[in-house]
Amino acid sequence: MQLTRYTDYGLRILIYLALLPAGRRASIDEISEAYGVSRNNVNKIVHHLGKEGVIDTKRGKGGGFCLKLPPDQINLGEMVVMLENTLQVVDCTTPACRILPACKLKGVLQQATGAFLDTLKTYTLADLLEDQQPALLQALALE
Repeated sequence: MQLTRYTDYGLRILIYLALLPAGRRASIDEISEAYGVSRNNVNKIVHHLGKEGVIDTKRGKGGGFCLKLPPDQINLGEMVVMLENTLQVVDCTTPACRILPACKLKGVLQQATGAFLDTLKTYTLADLLEDQQPALLQALALE
């Protein structure tokens, strides 16, 4: 299974925010520049994360966004489910598949997707930072 870029960027944004010192907010431009991702993409993802209550967004002077919860309370599996447009690995209906009535592939792929998500659900955002925080701070020029 391959995650969409939207989800990839969403997870990267969460990592960035988790690395910020307490009380510091990030801007769209800051994250866009740090990752080399278009401002428009970052804006869409930040809006989505804010709407879902994962990040706190504030407009105007002193504005920006930050995590609403500590990184150890942000589950990766839940974030992937929230950010992904669909978790359907194959679409057997478009075009209509002739072997669908006798095919077990869709069930096997659904089972594999479930295992993938079950594994992700055992990790939090904090797990991604563990033992890597200095390297991540340096890579993103946050130190």
